[in-house]
Amino acid sequence: MEALAFLWPAGLYMISMTITPGPNNVMLTASGANYGFLRTLPHIFGIMGGCFLLFAGIALGLGLIFERYPAVQMTLRVLGSAYLLYLAWKIATAPPPDLRHRGEGRPLNFWQAAAFQFANPKAWVMGLALMAGFLPEGGDTMINALLLAGFAELVGFPCVALWAGFGMAISRWLHTPRAWRIFNGVMGGLTAACVIFILG
Repeated sequence: MEALAFLWPAGLYMISMTITPGPNNVMLTASGANYGFLRTLPHIFGIMGGCFLLFAGIALGLGLIFERYPAVQMTLRVLGSAYLLYLAWKIATAPPPDLRHRGEGRPLNFWQAAAFQFANPKAWVMGLALMAGFLPEGGDTMINALLLAGFAELVGFPCVALWAGFGMAISRWLHTPRAWRIFNGVMGGLTAACVIFILG
């Protein structure tokens, strides 16, 4: 058990990072409200899967690519910002659920959510700090990196899922089409505002 002692402070760090607002949590709130918790689960699992790959990749040398080739990082930032603005527009202009046509509007799927993590600055900050601060110097680096990344996602799952549940709870107070449009407009605006942090 002493060999795994590094996981507990890492878990506390992940709770503090994943339960606070960011692009993922804003989008999960909107998705939970508009589509419900169950339909938002692929989005949640996509965040977990994408962050797991990103965090493990950082520990195994992915961060060095960004240090050596700044153009790669900037390209991902621009693409991520463009995609985030597209999602913000979709959220802001989404009609109320009861006025939505059958099949119109869908939550993010697993792969879309996973791919977005590589352009999400908060995910990069979390991953870099997690691996720099909590990855043990001794032992097998790959095993420790996979273990730490996996544990981080186990801890993070209920924290981000809480935001989808929060959105679902908010939906119970939105009784009119106007209330839904205001809510979706605010969520879309908050999602778009995250671009400032990506390009800043």
